Order: sequence, then structure tokens, then C-alpha cells
Amino acid sequence: MALAVFATLGVWQVQRMQWKHALIARVDARVHAAPVDLPADAGARDLEYLRVKLSGVYQGSATALVRAATDLGTGYWTMTPLRMDDGRQVWINRGFVPEGTPRAVAAASTPEGRVTVAGLLRLNEPKGSVLQANRPQDDRWYSRDVAGLAAARKLGAVVPAFVDVQVEQAAQIPPSPVKPVSGLTQIHFPDNHLTYALTWFALTALSAFGLVYIWRRA
Repeated sequence: MALAVFATLGVWQVQRMQWKHALIARVDARVHAAPVDLPADAGARDLEYLRVKLSGVYQGSATALVRAATDLGTGYWTMTPLRMDDGRQVWINRGFVPEGTPRAVAAASTPEGRVTVAGLLRLNEPKGSVLQANRPQDDRWYSRDVAGLAAARKLGAVVPAFVDVQVEQAAQIPPSPVKPVSGLTQIHFPDNHLTYALTWFALTALSAFGLVYIWRRA
């Protein structure tokens, strides 16, 4: 019984490894592709990391700061809603600002007038981080929860995803002591399936050896 279970788990891990490698290849192709218009079903799980482009006007006064830990240190993601030319509203992660940056200062860095951005489509991060829940009543955010942010800022309906900016183009860029640092999206998929598969197959072999040993002793 154990032998069959171990062998099944080993085969399953090989299948998972093949799926993970295909996913990594697909995402790698997406992030280096030319940007496309934001799709109508932007919240679909299979569209994550799609490189998109969109134009509209930022709503700088609605800017929110979300806790972040990056290679540049701890700080915040600067989340600002963009009203697109077609009327849709989508939260844009304009980039990282360091610890201690006041929300008003981050908001003051928002370009005025029409802007065009290109970046990576990301899935909504509801409720909060693993360790801390979002606290809308205190304007404390630990995940990029677009629905929660929209409700807190009374924006109405928003696209159920957000965009990590890579390129931001605007005619009017206000002077600001802080400018969000974009392009810090981390794309990492754990790929330990080969190790797990070898472990299960090793247990399969040990189980087979044990059965043979018991049979010969009998």
C-alpha cells in the first residue's frame, strides 16, 4: 500500500514540475512582450503578469500607501487610481517610497493631466498580509486590496486587479521631494518539485526493498 502511495506521489510531483516549468516559460514570455491594451477580464487568474498599457487621468487625492519590503528596504507601495479613457478605474502601483514618507508627499508626486503607463497586470491581494490584516479605518494597508482601497476612497467600481508600473509618461510632472521607484516587481515561483519527486521515488524504492526482504525472510 505504502509503495503505491509513494510511487503515485512521485509521479504527481513530476507532473507538477512540468506544469510549473510551463508556467515559468509563459510568464517569462509575457513580461518581455510588447504591452497590450488592458483586457476586459483583467482580473482573470491566467492573465497575471501580462504586460499591459493604459491611458487616463490619475486621481492623486485618493493615493494610498501599502506596506512593502523590497531590495531597497522597507517602505510603501504608492497606489493611485487611474480613470481610463474608456471610463474604467484601475489601481496603479506607481512604485516604492521609503519608510516614513507621508501619504500627502507621495500623493503630491502624482503626474497631472493625461498619462500613459505600461506595466505588469497583478492579481488583487484581499484582506491583508499573512501576519497583519488591513485596517481601512486607520488607513493602514498591508496588501494591495483594490476592492478595499476603492471602498475606503469611495471610488465605486474598479478593475479587480492592479498594474505594477514599469514606464510612466506624462506631460506634467510636479516637483516632489519623493518620486516612487517603479520596476521592482519580483517574479518568483518555487520550483522544488524535482527534489520532492526524487524523495518519493526513493521511498518507493526503499518500500520495494523492504517488501522483498520480508518476503525472502518469510
